[in-house]
Amino acid sequence: QVQLVESGGGLVQAGGSLRLSCAASGRTFSNNAMAWFRQAPGKERERVAAVSWTGSDTYYTDSVKGRFTISRDNAKHTLYLQMNGLKPEDTAVYYCAASDYAGIDYGFSYWGQGTQVTVSS
Repeated sequence: QVQLVESGGGLVQAGGSLRLSCAASGRTFSNNAMAWFRQAPGKERERVAAVSWTGSDTYYTDSVKGRFTISRDNAKHTLYLQMNGLKPEDTAVYYCAASDYAGIDYGFSYWGQGTQVTVSS
């Protein structure tokens, strides 16, 4: 059974940092693109960042460029999202996702349960 389990969320003051982790089990995603999405109350889910299977190709939504960094450790089957300079508008449930494809421009079929990130002003 495929599982993606997020951790690292919490409550932080504006300007602070958090590091999210996503541990994969049940199958390896070492050859697959992975991503972080988020969904705030009353808003649609948005893709925050994505990384190709090699880590050489990345995507960031404009609002997090220069503040967030996505990375992966294929040996540990773990995806990370380093979030610096957090803002109240970053408050959301953050989801880890994995694709059936190596590149970042395709859909994501596997999802974690999410971890809450709350940024206070």
